[in-house]
Amino acid sequence: MKVEALAGFEALDESRWNGLLDRARHPSLFLAWQWQTAWSRAFLAGRPLQLLQVSDDAGALAGILPLYEDSPGLRRLVGGVDVSDYLDLIAPDGREEEVWAALLAHCAAQRAEWDLHGIRAVSATATLVPALAPAAGLTATVEREDRCPVLALPKTWDEYLARLSGKDRHELRRKMRRLERELPGASSRAHGTVDGWDEAMTRFLTLHRLSKVGKARFMDERMERFFRSATRRLAAEGWARLWFLEFEGEAVAAFLCLEYAGSVGLYNSGFDPARAVLAPGIVLLAHVIRDAIDRGFPIFDFLRGEEPYKYGFGPAPEDVLNVRVTP
Repeated sequence: MKVEALAGFEALDESRWNGLLDRARHPSLFLAWQWQTAWSRAFLAGRPLQLLQVSDDAGALAGILPLYEDSPGLRRLVGGVDVSDYLDLIAPDGREEEVWAALLAHCAAQRAEWDLHGIRAVSATATLVPALAPAAGLTATVEREDRCPVLALPKTWDEYLARLSGKDRHELRRKMRRLERELPGASSRAHGTVDGWDEAMTRFLTLHRLSKVGKARFMDERMERFFRSATRRLAAEGWARLWFLEFEGEAVAAFLCLEYAGSVGLYNSGFDPARAVLAPGIVLLAHVIRDAIDRGFPIFDFLRGEEPYKYGFGPAPEDVLNVRVTP
């Protein structure tokens, strides 16, 4: 295995990058070319990239570890720690061990520290890096940094409702009936094409900022530029969808969902605080989950954060880890 440090994304093309990602055991949209390049343009701020390309003995691409130098001697995964829920090595299923062995030897030679955030507990990285690091003269530590509630979807909506606890099923139905009574004619609508995406994103961002003070602070001008750029590129691939709950032509709740590799991910949200008593976000989320079931998705991922409302829909928590490699 040969490891080369590439200075920029131009050294690899989109088709090779995403083609390799398609062969991974747990492909993540946050590792797709479209997301990685959009994040780099928005947040790299002059810090040098170090995209590690691993080639096998036949010269074929076997792995990509997209790193950047956050400070002298410290490398982190491209995608950062704030906006990318899952990050990792990109390597074909079954080749992770040999790719990681080559990368760790490279890390040891560089005397660098790798701080790898967003590693799913089910990833081979979580077990391989601690197991292989000592042979390269390195130390690897693994800590839980967050959890993602993940819901395995059944074949039908009725089957899904039957899986919920009696209390959760009753509460969901009660909230849906109340909103229907108080806002007669309210309906859900999805926007999943690049045509009209910018206008739909403006509606979403308005509700996002209205819903909580912290969200308004988070969505500053730089973050808005990133959201618009990244999600528009995802929408062009069919990987992003905006959802709205509308009443008399006005949106009262909204979600930004990411659809990739058999999973619908609940990435961000917003709602009208004036309608908060009617739980419009909960009602809209029920419509989104039902749509995912109807379209045959096997997984609904609530992504990072263990807000109580998520567990009312019946998911199970999955750990997200920080893997740290030091000389």
